[in-house]
Parts: sequence; C-alpha cells; structure tokens
Amino acid sequence: MKKILFTLLLILAFSKLSAQRDTEHWFAPFSTSNLSIVAKQALYLSTDSLTPFTVTIYNNGNILGTSTISKGSPQVFDINAGDMIGSSVGQLFTVSTKGLYLKGTKPFFATFRFLIPLHGEILSSKGKAGIGKKFYAVAAPITNPTSIMNFTTGILATEDNTTVTISGYSPTVVFSNGITGAASPVLNITLNKGQSYIIEGKGDQTGNKTGFIGAKIVSNKPVSVTNGNFLGEYNIGTPLTGGDIIMDQSVPTERLGKEYIIIKGFGNIAAKTEDVLLVATEDNTQIFINNNPVAVATINEGQHYRVNEPNNMNYIDQGSNHYNMYVKTTKNAYLYQLLAGTANSSATVGFNIIPPLNCLLPRKIDEIGMIEMLPQAPNNVKLNIVTEKGAAVLVNGVTPTPAQGPYSVTGTSDWETYSLNGMTGNVTITSSKAVTAGIAGGSGLVGYGGYFAGFSSIPLIAKQTGECVPGLVLEVDDSYETYQWFRNDVPITGANSNSYTPVQSGNYTVRITVGSCTPATTAPYQVFTCLKESTAVKTICEGYLNIVPAFTSSTQTLVPSTVQIITPPTNGTAIINPTTGVINYVPNGGFTGTDVITYKFCGNDPEFVDCEQITLTLTVPERPVVINATLRKCFTESNTLMGIFDLTSAIVTLQPANVKNYYPSLPDANDQTNEILNPTNYLAADGIVYVRVSNTNGCYRVAEISLFVLKPIKSSVLIDKEICIESETTLDAGPGFNGYLWSTGATTQAISNVHVGPYWVDLKTGECTTRQTVTVYPTKQPVISNIEIASDGLTVSVVGGTAPYQYSLDNVKWQDSNVFPNIKRGEFTVYVRDIFQCLPLQVTVTIPNIINVITPNNDGINDVLDYSALANKSNLVFGIFDRYGIQIFRGDKASGYIWDGTINKTKKVSTGNYWFSITWNETKSKTPIKFSGWILVKNKQ
Repeated sequence: MKKILFTLLLILAFSKLSAQRDTEHWFAPFSTSNLSIVAKQALYLSTDSLTPFTVTIYNNGNILGTSTISKGSPQVFDINAGDMIGSSVGQLFTVSTKGLYLKGTKPFFATFRFLIPLHGEILSSKGKAGIGKKFYAVAAPITNPTSIMNFTTGILATEDNTTVTISGYSPTVVFSNGITGAASPVLNITLNKGQSYIIEGKGDQTGNKTGFIGAKIVSNKPVSVTNGNFLGEYNIGTPLTGGDIIMDQSVPTERLGKEYIIIKGFGNIAAKTEDVLLVATEDNTQIFINNNPVAVATINEGQHYRVNEPNNMNYIDQGSNHYNMYVKTTKNAYLYQLLAGTANSSATVGFNIIPPLNCLLPRKIDEIGMIEMLPQAPNNVKLNIVTEKGAAVLVNGVTPTPAQGPYSVTGTSDWETYSLNGMTGNVTITSSKAVTAGIAGGSGLVGYGGYFAGFSSIPLIAKQTGECVPGLVLEVDDSYETYQWFRNDVPITGANSNSYTPVQSGNYTVRITVGSCTPATTAPYQVFTCLKESTAVKTICEGYLNIVPAFTSSTQTLVPSTVQIITPPTNGTAIINPTTGVINYVPNGGFTGTDVITYKFCGNDPEFVDCEQITLTLTVPERPVVINATLRKCFTESNTLMGIFDLTSAIVTLQPANVKNYYPSLPDANDQTNEILNPTNYLAADGIVYVRVSNTNGCYRVAEISLFVLKPIKSSVLIDKEICIESETTLDAGPGFNGYLWSTGATTQAISNVHVGPYWVDLKTGECTTRQTVTVYPTKQPVISNIEIASDGLTVSVVGGTAPYQYSLDNVKWQDSNVFPNIKRGEFTVYVRDIFQCLPLQVTVTIPNIINVITPNNDGINDVLDYSALANKSNLVFGIFDRYGIQIFRGDKASGYIWDGTINKTKKVSTGNYWFSITWNETKSKTPIKFSGWILVKNKQ
C-alpha cells in the first residue's frame, strides 16, 4: 500500500502564498499526517527597505537566530522541522512549544516554505492582520478517504494566559487521538505566549471529509491560526491520483469582506480542481457569482459552499485564456481559492485565502523575494494582479503588454485583472490605484501560489530609522494620496507626508485618503522616548554624598522604586534608599581621587515612561583640617551682654592657603548665605560663629568659634548708704579686684570722710573694668504727722525716717514711747528722732485749758465752754457731740468758739455727758493737733 501511495504522490500539489508586509509575523504549527520525512524547510524574508535591518526569529521566546535583509537582498533562514511540524499523535492535542515568531525593525514579507519528497508548500504570514480573537477553520474537502489524508489546524498564542475555545464542528468528526465530536463538542485550551496546540483528523473517517470545515475558534487574546490539509485531495469526478499539501494561514473575521475576484491558476476547469470554497461567519449569508442577481446559495454561520459543485462552470474567459470570477456575499465570509498546479492532475492541488476588494488597498507591493523558489526547486510562476479600473500598472518598472492585461471582470466595472507568466527573482508591483497581487506556480512536481496584500488594507505605521525619540522616524506606505499624522488624537501641524519624525512620546496615528474611499486611520503606534544618557560630576568634601536622582529634561515625577545602580562605584559603597530613591555614597576610608557610579531611574507616566541613565564622576579630594576656637571679650558699656570680637584672630586652621569666611549659623555656612562682612569688629553676645574654611580643591569644612562675653564684676559689699546730712562715712569696695579708681581720685579699696552725694569706682578684673556707682543718701527725716491731746496727756504720731523713733520734751531726756502723760497746760516743744539720731525734729504745741464741767445757768460760773484763746490757730475746728456721735454744736468765728450748752442758742441740752473735739494746725510746723475729751453739762432749773 505504501508503494502505491508514493506512486500516487509523484506530482507535487499546487501551493499558495499570501504574505503581508509587516514588522511582526507569527507562524502556527501543523501536523504531518504520519508523513514524517521532511527534506527541508526555511523562512523566506524580503523587504522594500533600502537600509538593511535585522529580523530576529524566535521559538517559544528563545532566539533561533537573526537575518539581515534589505531591498534587492532577500534572505533564507533554515528552520528545523521540529520547531513547526507535529509528526506524531503524541505531539498533537497537547500544549507544545512549536511555532515561530519573527520581529524586525521595519516592515518585511515572511513566508515559511517547506519540501518533502514529491510535495511542497508555503505558509504566508499576514503579519498583524493574521492575528485575532475569532476565526473559522477551513480545510479542503477530503474526496480521497485514506488514512494518510487529514485536516489540521494549529493555534499559536501571542500573549500569556490565552484561553481558546473551539466549537461548531460536526459530531461525526473523529480526531486522530480517537475522541469524537459527539463525545467532545468543545475543546478548551489555555496557552502562554509562544505556546501552541495542534488539532488533526484522519481522512479515512467519513465524518472528517467536511466535518471540521467552519469550526469556530474564539480566544480572549490574539492568536495565529494555520489550517488546511497536510495531505488532501478535493477533485470531483476525476480518477483519484493521490494528494497534496493544502494549507494556509487564516485571518480573523474582522479582516474579511464581501467582494472577491479570483483569477484561475494552471488547472483544468473541466477537472474541477480550479474552484472556490466559501465559509460563512453569519447566518443567512447569500452568495452571488459574476453579479448574477440570483444567489447560488444561502448558508449560515460555519457552513461552507463550493462554487463549482456539482456542475457549475463559473470562471469566465475574458480573452486569451485569461479566466476570472467575481464573487459577492451579503455578509463577511472566508473565500479560499482551490487551485491546481497542472492542467490534468488532481494530485497537485492546494488552496489559498483570497483578500477582499477594498479601495484602500496599497498602491505598491514591494518586494516579493525569490518568487519562483521553494527550498530546493525553482518553478514556473504566473503573476496575477487585481487593480482598480483604469489604473496605470508597472511590474518591476515595466508596463505589462496588452496580452498580459488589463482584462475586465464580469459583474463589476470597478476592477480589472492582469496575468504575467514566467516571473522569476524579486518582483515589485506598482499601481496608480488600489492593487493586490498573487501568483500561481507549478512545474513538474512542485507548485505554489498566493496573494501579497489585501488583508491589512489600512496602512501600518512602521519605523523608518531609530527606535525611540530622538532619532525615531515613522513611515507608512507612500502609495496613498494624502496623509495627516496625529499624536494622542490631536493633529500635528504640517505632518502631511508618508513619514514623520516624532519629538515626544505618545500614541501616533495617520489618517490617509485614496480617491473616493472613506478616509482611514491606522492603529496607534506607541512612541517612547529613548533612555536619556547623561553625565555629571560632583566633588565630595564631607566624606559622603547623597545622590538625589533627578531628570535633566523630562517633566515626569521620578518613581523611587525604579532607581537602580547600573555600574557600582569601585572605590566606595552606594546604597539606594527604597523609599526616597536617594543613593548614599561613601568613599572607602582614606581614599582620594575619582570614582564613577552609573545609575538609572524612570518617571511616573502610566504608559510612556521616561527613563534616564546618569554616569556620575565623583572626585574625593583632600579636605581642609579645621580647629574649633574660643574668643573672650569684655562687655561693652552700652550693652553689658554684648562684646566686640575680632573673629579673624581665632585660629581655626593651620593651613595657610585656606580661605576663611564667617557666618552666624551652620546652614548659612553650608549655603554661603548671610556672611559676616565685618569679622574684625563683630558685635555679639555669647554664642557660636561658624567659619567656612575652603581649600584650593573646592572643598570646605566648617569650624566653630565659641564667643564668650566677659560680664561686669561688681563689688558685692559696696552698697548705697544713708547718713545724717551733717555726718561723714566710709565707702569700701571690698577685696579681690586687680585695681580701684574712685571718682574722688583715690585708688584704694576704701575711701573715708565721705559726705552725702553720688560716687563711682572702676573695679578692674583681668582686662575688664567695671564701673560701679554708689550713693550716700541723707537720711529721711521723720515727720510728726499729728499730736492728739487728751485730758490725761498727749500722743505723738510720726511718719517717715527710719524706725524705731525716740521722743523728748526737752531734747535731753529721750523715751521710746510716743505718749506723754500728765502734761501741763500751756505751750511746750515736742522732739522726735529716728534710728540715725540726727538732729531731732521739733514741734511747738499749745495745750489748752481742759474744762470737764459746765453749768449753763448764767450764774457767771462755768456757764460756757470757751476755746476762743485758740482762735489764732490755723484750721481750727470745734465741735460738740452727743453720746450717739451726732454733732449738736460747731464752733466758728461767729460763735467765738464758745458753747453755752444750747442747741442753736435756743434749746438747752439735757444734763449729761457730751464729747468735744478741737483740731488745728500749729502755725509754724503746720502739725495737725487734735484735742478731745468729755464734758458734763449740768442744767439747773
């Protein structure tokens, strides 16, 4: 049986190519249907960039290698079969690492071309247009039901934690692991970035003929999908001759359309190997062929329709055996062209996904590299071109001949087609209007074909040069009519060409227009600022340095957690404070010289983070040597708390070349603010002055000068004195002083024979002299404030002077009591002195006659109380009071100071005791005198 199979496979199937120009490409893996012999497989890479750039090839995050490409210099990069192909059931239906990811700095075309004995195939990447979250799997119907036929679908994740659900396949499907669609109607898969999953069903199971066509693939994150048959045969009515590889990379549903033009390949229409297969993505999808008003079919989501089955002949000869077909659907649908590599064989078959028509298709396809090559064989190639009606088309700069086109398309007047046979090498197609191009190729046992543009009709922003701002230049295809660049959705004035040089980070887009098409805007392109690399120098003078990271140009706020030391210092230690981001640098002990530290930090923008890397050169020089000093100065006469200091006289350093500046505080010394500009005549109280001592290295240290004001020292024994004004005394300043100078001129410790008056003495202590004043005051003389006279004597009241007092009536005999009993009537003198016993104070007092009884009966004897003898006294007041203290008589000049025992001279008072009070001031001394007592009034009737 094996020999028969290889005999049937002598003819290589027609393959397809539908690459998209992009900066990133993904290739999901596939299964081999037990055909494990793979001769060679390789990536074919090409670009229109005149500047060479590097493409990096990854497998599950691991770099397989790099390739440098440029226009006119496409490259081939060999791939191991195990990185792309599952060759046993054990490698299927499980999470694996098979699959490829390619990344370049500029847009490029990428195809995966491989060859096994008698068979060849090409997977053509659609770039970012080929990844998405919703697909419908497509494979060719299997009309040769043998176990070496199969359908296969591979899924490759582009991000971590990608969940994939596969459903909608027939319950009659039997997977190659033995699970049926009835038993497992849904497949659930979880993949991380770079991981893949391969599904397969064998061709000898009846349910696998078409049962997996239209299976729905839904993911939560973008994936890449490869689908088809590693070995299949879909002929109708012709003898079964074998099979071929039929495979293509799919696109997500949002990349589909409703209008398609298909140009026939090399196959025989009668053999029905040149055909069209459609798969609906929505219910009630109607299909129209060549603008026939009657739909040939209406299909629902996941259902498929083959245009030529069973007897339809829908390709139309537009002349010179140039066949094309126009297909239109009412809703977005997948359209795959079923191809044949030779006219009469059903064993050289394949299919190719066709891009939908769109007036935003590019105006240039530049360039298709090594168009006729598979890894080991060149082939005959026919270039097919679809462009808008009336376009000027050039192929490698040459206008096609009339025999090559243009040809009309039945059913649409908007588009036309070309075919050019025998194409080789690198091909560039340009058009004045929208264009897409593909190839149909085959010779002997080898064939392939496909389209190179159309699934990403909206232009893609790519880097022309550079990686970030500054230096980054962006570009889009130059085949559109107008351009408007935007940053964060705001139009950029004057940015109206196909390239733009950003000057700041942000999301950049381009709005393009072509003809009458609705303007289209690209997907955002994120632009970041470059890592700013700067240098700085610092001198360390304090034995440490707190390095505070700070942007030199960015306005972003530094994030402390982003601070990192790239290159640590070699002559010291550096530690990052995780809270503040400050780097503390301490040089090694005894080290002087230069050290270098490189550190990096980033800002707080949530999307476009600015980062800066600073290389800091540190100089650790010798530092000044300083000495703290003390200055003492005598007080000033105007303010004894202050002294005048010559700060420059303080020795704070022994290094003569150092420069000294003086400041009132330590912060001022460090910041060089509020400098003391008169250091030789500095008025200050007790305290500290700070000296910034700087050397020629630019370093400084701060010394302290302690200031002490020598306060006045006075005699504790020299105090003011009181003496009698006629007396003398001695003033003594006491011992312990270095010198004395009195206001009298004396230089002795004490001076004598001192009279009343002010004096001073200069007391010398060390270098300071304190002037102390002293006053000899006359004693304050006592004053007789009043004298009270009573019947039994008199009482003297004294104020002022210094108690105790002494009293005398003759200035000879002195007593301590102020009361003199039994005083005779008449005039006499009272003497008073205080403790100083100076000349006594004297007051002359008149003692009036004391009368205690009157009998107002007009008998001439004791009829009245008469004090008229005192009428010459100042302020004389005479009053009579009853026992209740009520005044009943007031003596004055009118009454002659005589009381006759009546009230108002009309009513006699009752017999009884009454009180009298007489006050006056002595004429000379003005001393108040009070004379009081009682009187008995006897009224005889």
